[in-house]
Amino acid sequence: MEDTYQVIVVGAGFAGVAAARELGRKGVRVLLIDSNNYHQFQPLLYQVATSQLGVSAIARPLRSIFRRLKPVKVLTAEVTSVDAAGRSVTTALGDTFRAQVLVLAAGAVPNFFNIVGAEEHTFPLYSATDATRLAGSLTRLLDQADRESGGTVDVVVVGGGPTGVETAGALAENVKFVVPKYFSPELAARCRVHLVDMVPAVLNAFSAKSQDYARERLTKIGVRLHLGVGVEEVRGDGVRLADGTFIPGRIVVWAGGLKAGKVVSGSDLTQGKGGRIDVRTDLTAPDIEGVYVIGDAANMTDSTGAKLPQLGSVAQQAGKWAARNIHADLTGGTRKPFKYVDKGYMAMIGRGAAVAEIGRKRIQVQGPLAFVSWLLVHLALLSGFQQKVRALFSWLNGYITHSPAQVVVGHPQ
Repeated sequence: MEDTYQVIVVGAGFAGVAAARELGRKGVRVLLIDSNNYHQFQPLLYQVATSQLGVSAIARPLRSIFRRLKPVKVLTAEVTSVDAAGRSVTTALGDTFRAQVLVLAAGAVPNFFNIVGAEEHTFPLYSATDATRLAGSLTRLLDQADRESGGTVDVVVVGGGPTGVETAGALAENVKFVVPKYFSPELAARCRVHLVDMVPAVLNAFSAKSQDYARERLTKIGVRLHLGVGVEEVRGDGVRLADGTFIPGRIVVWAGGLKAGKVVSGSDLTQGKGGRIDVRTDLTAPDIEGVYVIGDAANMTDSTGAKLPQLGSVAQQAGKWAARNIHADLTGGTRKPFKYVDKGYMAMIGRGAAVAEIGRKRIQVQGPLAFVSWLLVHLALLSGFQQKVRALFSWLNGYITHSPAQVVVGHPQ
């Protein structure tokens, strides 16, 4: 089977959805392909993993998003190969689809950097499936520890970026508030959360002031920091660091970095850092016409040549910009270099605490004000009214009553 579209968008993350919506509004016939039938809000996956939010708060059906945009067709399928030069894709079922313009927004996968045992023994946190799997394993670990007496319950988070810091902070908050309430204070006293990173500071992309605040806050809520030394090996019972230190941990969360997925790495496009494609400033792939690469699949720069971080806001803006350039391609217009509006960085560090560096001037805010800003920004970015309501209710209920937002279904091991 082969079908032809004006534009094929591979991947329904921030970049892919933004591109498809913008093109659909302009009447362009689009095929949006993703292996999942929903769009997930990745910045909040750690809250699903720690039972602060339910999956329904961060996942929205793609057909709900595009139900009023008739030019956009949603296809749930796994893309197994890409012919960039021919601007076509083939799915696991053997169907081939061809377009005038191909957009690769297939996201990324965890980068384990060839560390022994990392892929086999860690819990990455890049999809809703990852988050629910981790939530179930954490619950089972606590249930088992509650049945037993003595011994510690250790969880190790690898990676001191925003995902690692937010995950470690949420885990420590659960130990402080949830475990004593639903299990026992004795079990809470036996729980330990570790954060490991090879660089000597957490939140490496942030200012020194934000880093110091994050470090102090994490330490205050009980996170044990192991900074400045990398992970040499991951085992089923913990991690061994490069200096020989062994940190026990029945659960190891991997927040150590990302690389381009197989859709990009298996294409005939020239790859750059992290296996991603070094796109031009107009977001097109080098050497091949009619191909755009956006989001975590690309190494992007703005109109000034500045390298852009792998952030949801960057991906979302890139998706809209690519759509405008594609429309120009289809209508005889002129492409324009991507102009990114820098909104800054944010990271939550537990209850009532966050850091925010806002705008290009990096206006710095720490503490409760940054925490409220973080909540408002993420609430605004969530896709769909129902998702916003569910998240807001879960946050209010969780912070007032210390109650988990979801029931984790699983079987004892």
